[in-house]
Amino acid sequence: MKFLPALCLISAMFAQSSYDLLLKGGHVIDGKNKISAIRDVAIQDGRIAEVAADIPAARAAKVVDVSGLYVVPGLVDMHVHVYAGTGQRGAYCGDNSVYPDGFTFRSGVTTVADAGSSGWRNFPDFKDRVIDRAKTRVLAFINIVGKGMGGAVEQDTGDMDAQSAARQALDHKDVIIGIKTAHYAGPEWTPVEHAVEAGTLANIPVMVDFGVFRPERPFQELVLKKLRPGDIYTHTYLDRVPMLDDDGRILPYLFEARRRGVIFDVGHGGGSFLFRQAVPAMRQGFAPDSISTDLHIGSMNAGMKDMLNVMSKFLNMGMPLDEVIARSTWAPAREIKREELGNLSVGAGADIAVLRVEEGSFGFVDTYGARMRGSRKLECELTIRNGRVVYDLNGITREDWEKLGKYTAQGDARWDGTLVGEVRSRK
Repeated sequence: MKFLPALCLISAMFAQSSYDLLLKGGHVIDGKNKISAIRDVAIQDGRIAEVAADIPAARAAKVVDVSGLYVVPGLVDMHVHVYAGTGQRGAYCGDNSVYPDGFTFRSGVTTVADAGSSGWRNFPDFKDRVIDRAKTRVLAFINIVGKGMGGAVEQDTGDMDAQSAARQALDHKDVIIGIKTAHYAGPEWTPVEHAVEAGTLANIPVMVDFGVFRPERPFQELVLKKLRPGDIYTHTYLDRVPMLDDDGRILPYLFEARRRGVIFDVGHGGGSFLFRQAVPAMRQGFAPDSISTDLHIGSMNAGMKDMLNVMSKFLNMGMPLDEVIARSTWAPAREIKREELGNLSVGAGADIAVLRVEEGSFGFVDTYGARMRGSRKLECELTIRNGRVVYDLNGITREDWEKLGKYTAQGDARWDGTLVGEVRSRK
């Protein structure tokens, strides 16, 4: 009899829920851990607690049936423009940017990297104005130009200071993940060379938007000589990239550049993705290393739209779904040296997207306004950030209102992040 209290205590402990949230019955795709199978995913205290074939529902405070859906790491979009709010007209450090939270979670994106909207001079303002206030994880490539993407200032080689850019990056290692050079129209290699110098000093990658293509600085030389292994060329399927010969065959230098370690990123944007480049390249084995949007006010309302639309384009060009997911999660996480992201390893932060693959007749548009027909399209059902639901398209985490009587705020704050505090406090 003396053991009865202890037995009762043990029974009570097992009766209590172990996990805050359990996603049950979904098809997990995790490129890092090479999982593509039906698995349950349990979350506790904002982290992945268990990934297994059958986790008992009784162990979780909240169980969500995600059968028929795909459970993947939160998407990592490493080319966006989110330095909004400065009031600067016609600039990516201003009116061309968007605040991140309105455009991320609804597309399954939990991490973005701003691609050079701010430079080494105005990064502190960007950090205070956007990064520190966003629910989305916002990282940054800072521009080699001190004033960032402010229009005419991007042509000022005197403001391209490698030492200052590297110093800013080293002072903010938690946020700055690379150096960016973009939009340069002159014949010199100065922006690229200074960006690479800054990247070397800070031990971070460089991302290049090559701007105006000039014969004095050939694109082939950029990817074969100027960039280091691990540096990133974005806008891979831009029309000006010399990609195909007169017979439509991929030019061999591109494969050589990839072998030497140069990363080729999509960076779709409002003017940098053409099916007449991408489709032949895909058919001949030149797929992108990573998928990104180049989100800004122009691209989101034109052919690009959002991360899932760009991913769906590659799905319909023949890239297997597992690869589409990997190149939108684990691949960019590795490229920006943030390997704690883009995976569902036990102990990792619980950033998760639950996606649906719709079957039907769809159309996809490139940056010249040409259409490609497709039969599959990705949609986001649920997004989880730091273990809490931040987007739920069809209310799959919710109970039907008819069953609730005179109800008040629903959802446990341990797993629900969709209701603002003022609403939750109402009685």
